[in-house]
Amino acid sequence: MTQVDFYVLPDTTLEARLDFACRLAETIQRKGYRLHLHAEDEAMARALDERLWTFRPDAYVPHALLSEDRDEGEDDPRIPVTIGWGAPPSPDQAVQALLNLAPDIPEWFSRFERVAEIINQHQEVLVAKRACWQTYKKRGYPVKAHQLRGQSG
Repeated sequence: MTQVDFYVLPDTTLEARLDFACRLAETIQRKGYRLHLHAEDEAMARALDERLWTFRPDAYVPHALLSEDRDEGEDDPRIPVTIGWGAPPSPDQAVQALLNLAPDIPEWFSRFERVAEIINQHQEVLVAKRACWQTYKKRGYPVKAHQLRGQSG
């Protein structure tokens, strides 16, 4: 059964949320897991793509931005981190972890071993992610909260 982890940030900004997403992606990828970052929309996906190149000068997270009309190279199973919105990564990708930055739970979340949700103190995010928490719990998924403090770069 899919394990769900909520990471609760003390910050209110989207930037803090995206920065933490990059650090978490780096950690997950370094541990040898394949990861899909599910963005709210194309703008957020592109912001994540850019940020993964720049969030730390000494870091590199190999990744690919998946477009709505994918070409063959985007489904390369050697790419450890993918970023997309809307549609899931190809089942051929064998991705183990999902980092969900969209307000809702994607219908296809249960095909992953692990799901991470990042909450910050922005009211819209809090409301959306409380609803996600309740949905996971109602469906019987194991859910864990991680309260984070002082997460600056």
